[in-house]
Amino acid sequence: MTLFDRYRLKTEFPTAETALKGRAEPIATADTHYVSGHSLHGGWPKNMKKIMFGMGCFWGVERLFWQVPGVYVTAAGYTGGLTPNPTYEETCTGLTGHNEVVMVVYDPAIVSLDTLLKMFWEEHDPTQGMRQGNDIGTTYRSGIYTFSEEDKALAEKTRDEYQHALTAKGLGQITTEILDAPVFYYAEDYHQQYLAKNPGGYCGLRGTGVSCFI
Repeated sequence: MTLFDRYRLKTEFPTAETALKGRAEPIATADTHYVSGHSLHGGWPKNMKKIMFGMGCFWGVERLFWQVPGVYVTAAGYTGGLTPNPTYEETCTGLTGHNEVVMVVYDPAIVSLDTLLKMFWEEHDPTQGMRQGNDIGTTYRSGIYTFSEEDKALAEKTRDEYQHALTAKGLGQITTEILDAPVFYYAEDYHQQYLAKNPGGYCGLRGTGVSCFI
């Protein structure tokens, strides 16, 4: 198989027939957030809201958001694919269809969704399709996954506004998918809060330099 063929397979969605089969049980992961100590799996204060962001490699994305005042907890994981309970190695083949994402649980009384969306648009390049920089594949696509129609409408509104700003600077079309939140599968323990455990680790976040005026 040529290098082109390997890249092509990683940037095309699998079908139900070609997707990896996965497993019935969740893979092992952490119980608590390495930085905050809060539960990764629920039992959060009732006023919390959730949203999921795909912005490329989830290591840097998670650090970006756990540092925001008002964000209660973050978790790295996989969503938007076909394979149940995938492993990291399986998602990297391109045969699960999943995206690397970060689930952000936040207090809307402290930080607004507008603020989080502004960070989303500005801190990565949403025009690159199935990649972010040198990271290539469906797992690195830009995506917003919402838990209410109101949040989805706001995400779409900010997308349209940011497109105007990008176009004015001569940049391309936004490829971000905005969907009702699919099933979220937690990534392995070592991926959770990776850059807190490995401060010198890889972070692929690179914005366009274009401001999003929200």
